[in-house]
Amino acid sequence: MHEKDIVNANPPVARLDSRLANWMARHGLTMLRLALGIVFLWFGGQKFFPALSEAETLAIRTIDKLSFGMFSADTSRIMLAIWECLIGLGLLSGRFMRLTLGLLFLQMIGTFLPLAFFPNETWKYPFVPTLVGQYIIKNGVLVSAGIVLGATVRGGKLIADPKAAREAERKQAKAPSDASR
Repeated sequence: MHEKDIVNANPPVARLDSRLANWMARHGLTMLRLALGIVFLWFGGQKFFPALSEAETLAIRTIDKLSFGMFSADTSRIMLAIWECLIGLGLLSGRFMRLTLGLLFLQMIGTFLPLAFFPNETWKYPFVPTLVGQYIIKNGVLVSAGIVLGATVRGGKLIADPKAAREAERKQAKAPSDASR
């Protein structure tokens, strides 16, 4: 028996399941945006204070490598703090989402570079990351959250109802893309 069948076999459970799914669809994107905003503002804010962020040294070394030493450590730290805080504020406010998500995706590229730039610090063995490597790899969740939010910048929503979702997918597949209009 599939999970869906088990839920639907019990009407009170099915009603609760439907209510929960609808609540999640109504509030999930806002909660995701706010949680992501808090993460960026929190970790960005730490970088305004030297030696407070665990990731500071690695981030500064990555910026140094990318910029060929053009910026001092303090300048790199402050630039990154401002960048991350701008992402956090954009997400928390829900304004300028295209720009905010663009900044997020560019920043995330930078967060993955230490895996290649500093392999002795990020990998124990092939495919076995150090704690620092694990910290970096988990950023895939942040990228995924940004992708989900990015899919809604034109007003898209989550749809809990499976029939409505299938119909919306059919309509979207049939509609010509905006780029071809």
